[in-house]
Amino acid sequence: MSRSDFAKAKRIVVKIGSSLLTAGGQGLNKTAISEWVSQMANINSQGKEVLLVSSGAVAVGVSRLGLKQRPHTLHELQAAASVGQMGLVKTFENNFQKHKLHSAQVLLTHDDLSNRQRYLNARSTLLTLLDFGVIPVINENDAVATDEIRFGDNDTLAALVANLVEAELLIILTDQTGLFDADPSIHPTAQLISNISVNNQLLDKVAGESRSGLGRGGMFTKVRAARLAARSGAATVIVSGNAENVIESVISGNEIGTYLTPDIAPLAARKQWLAGQLQIKGQLILDAGAVNSLTNAGKSLLAVGVKSVSGNFNRGDLVSCMTENREEIARGLVNYNSADSNKIAGKVSADFEKLLGYADDAELIHRDNLVIV
Repeated sequence: MSRSDFAKAKRIVVKIGSSLLTAGGQGLNKTAISEWVSQMANINSQGKEVLLVSSGAVAVGVSRLGLKQRPHTLHELQAAASVGQMGLVKTFENNFQKHKLHSAQVLLTHDDLSNRQRYLNARSTLLTLLDFGVIPVINENDAVATDEIRFGDNDTLAALVANLVEAELLIILTDQTGLFDADPSIHPTAQLISNISVNNQLLDKVAGESRSGLGRGGMFTKVRAARLAARSGAATVIVSGNAENVIESVISGNEIGTYLTPDIAPLAARKQWLAGQLQIKGQLILDAGAVNSLTNAGKSLLAVGVKSVSGNFNRGDLVSCMTENREEIARGLVNYNSADSNKIAGKVSADFEKLLGYADDAELIHRDNLVIV
């Protein structure tokens, strides 16, 4: 994907850093927020889907509580996050409403995206919000998730959200112009890197840590985020949030910031993730019709095509799809646990409620969560 292709992106994740949101720690930068929201509203009106990942809960709380610096103790960090979250939500909601857009607060932890059941639930919620035309405003659940405050960062969260919804573009707004080939505060002749592969080893040498003290990330976390986003084929641009009309400018293909190019196509990235990084919890034996539907027609797996179920798994776990000769043909994230899968194996979806007492998904494995191996 070249910069000129950004205009074709259907689904875009925008991440705004703490220093930007709080004008360097002085309180919410309401003027800048209004401008960013206006740009996202314009993009939304063009038929694009926008998800916002917002840092700043702790930083806003620090400002509201009159603290001189970011706290270090866990309980103070959690308290600051709780106070700050109120200000963030209110500000974003008021600004989106000016454009007659609904927004929704979504609080996640990294564990929500590594646990397969919660992963599916989070994905379904976000995609449903997008279907409703709502702008999800996503943040880490800092008020209760201890390890996210101590070790997490919202650059990584933004990349995981891009993976989660299979966004084509991740825009990381920061207080820096982009990524330079040396530290510009030390080397006046440092040059902005306009385009670079996410796997270029130069990135490991030039990415530094945060100097603002307000957030938890630096260029290092942004490079890591770009590499995570590339896992699902998303392109990443690191760019100054202070640039004029920055979000729309990036999408228009203008040469601003640093574009980190993914090295693998989305399908290959998703196949690598599903097939190689999760533990298989069970097996589904398929009849010939289901095998053909998966391998030749690219369809979802329906319960009616399953002859037998083995293993002990929960909704969202990875299971193996096998022929009657025990040859593995696919892997996917299952929508029902093993006990319920046994009950509905060989049955049509219209019978699910009678057999289970409830009916969620019509598919046992949706094609978006399935990969042929």
